[in-house]
Amino acid sequence: MAEFDLVIRNADVATERDRFACDIGVQDGKIAALESGLSDGEREIDVEGMLVMPGGVDSHCHVEQISSNGVWTADDWFTATRSAACGGTTTIIPFACQHRGDSLREVVKEYHEMATPKAVIDYAFHLIVSDPTDQVLGQELPALIKDGYTSFKIYLTYDALMLTDRQFLDVLAVARSEGAMVMVHAENNDMIAWMAERLLRAGLREPKFHAVARPMLVEREATHRSIALAELVDVPILIVHVSGGEAIEQIRWAQERGLNVYGETCPQYLFLTEDDLDKPGLEGAKHMCSPPPRDKANQEVVWKALEDGLFEVFSSDHAPYRFDDPEGKFKAGRDAHFKQIANGVPGLEVRLPLLFSEGVGKGRISLQEFVALTATNAARLYGLHPRKGDVAIGSDADITIWDPDKQVTIRQSILHDAMDYTPYDGMEVTGWPVTTFSRGNIVWDNNEFLGKAGQGDFLPCDTPPALSAKRQPVTAFDPVTGELS
Repeated sequence: MAEFDLVIRNADVATERDRFACDIGVQDGKIAALESGLSDGEREIDVEGMLVMPGGVDSHCHVEQISSNGVWTADDWFTATRSAACGGTTTIIPFACQHRGDSLREVVKEYHEMATPKAVIDYAFHLIVSDPTDQVLGQELPALIKDGYTSFKIYLTYDALMLTDRQFLDVLAVARSEGAMVMVHAENNDMIAWMAERLLRAGLREPKFHAVARPMLVEREATHRSIALAELVDVPILIVHVSGGEAIEQIRWAQERGLNVYGETCPQYLFLTEDDLDKPGLEGAKHMCSPPPRDKANQEVVWKALEDGLFEVFSSDHAPYRFDDPEGKFKAGRDAHFKQIANGVPGLEVRLPLLFSEGVGKGRISLQEFVALTATNAARLYGLHPRKGDVAIGSDADITIWDPDKQVTIRQSILHDAMDYTPYDGMEVTGWPVTTFSRGNIVWDNNEFLGKAGQGDFLPCDTPPALSAKRQPVTAFDPVTGELS
């Protein structure tokens, strides 16, 4: 009788810490052995000449979610997780989004009902808190955190979702007292609205003016404000989808002061620019996201920050709205102005290949840094490590086999989401995941999707380790405990 369910032989394994050669023995969906010359497995695969890495963890994506202006994402839980698996990602953490008036507990229940029958790979939930009532702050949030929903996102823009500074402080206090990580979409809403109103008054409606209405300073101001609010409460935060140098400067300032401030960036800020929003006709709408892509020089600033370790996480911020669909980008009509066009770009499937090709392939980051940025750091930050994001004994057998020399031209026709375009169309990458295992089950192999709807599991998250960092109170009075030192 075989000792293992699966043996992956001649593996060249890369983790965030190391690179080593071994066989990988898998039993009951977990990694049971890492050594050369393992005994037989019921199934064996020889991967000599390939790279073996943990499956990616995409900790920022929007799946089967309705936007604040009433547009549903194109991807449901099946198509999104299928696309993720085919791109080497084995865990996603999308958002259970509370709209004003909603019960958070009911929102979570609804998202489970959507995800459970469809998900191909494992998943957790972040919460989006847009209505922090006394009931939410005093009962629902603490109870949900105890149940494994240990992270939530706060918006400082979008009228239907944004919190005031006072509300933000209340949510931060709950995060500290109950043990949760807070993610922040940092843009100044009033600046954006003021600029947009004047642009439209001047007759400037095209997609390119989405970027004009959201200059880097609106992100810089909100990033600085978020850091200050978190410092007052003395709780870690993560600034999501950082687009440019001005926000980077604020995060670097905070980190150099020893504050527990983390940063995330995304493919759109390394591979797209504001010029893409100025393509002929309405084509620029395909590249609209918030914050918007910046100029070419700023693209290099983001790369440098990625290389020097400022960013903890590289996520897709997958927010897919179809282009030629009356329920997509132009639900408000083909004559919609930039404020009415659904903004967000897809990226689940190409997140890993883009960074591998340009980052590892061109020597900008090491293989170990690639693993950390795309898998291990997110798993650790959100309380899923070492179960996810690692190739280690006891970890789930979420493993990707990479052909580091495979050359691929990105086209929508080769992708597996529900979209009708990719903003990365025509980009050539070297290195592609050729096989993906989710808990030891093959879900992607040699250009064939083999996963099944409903085979993904929900993952309750532990308390994020960042919450145990040494405290740095601003004053002698602790506003969360009410104690005076």
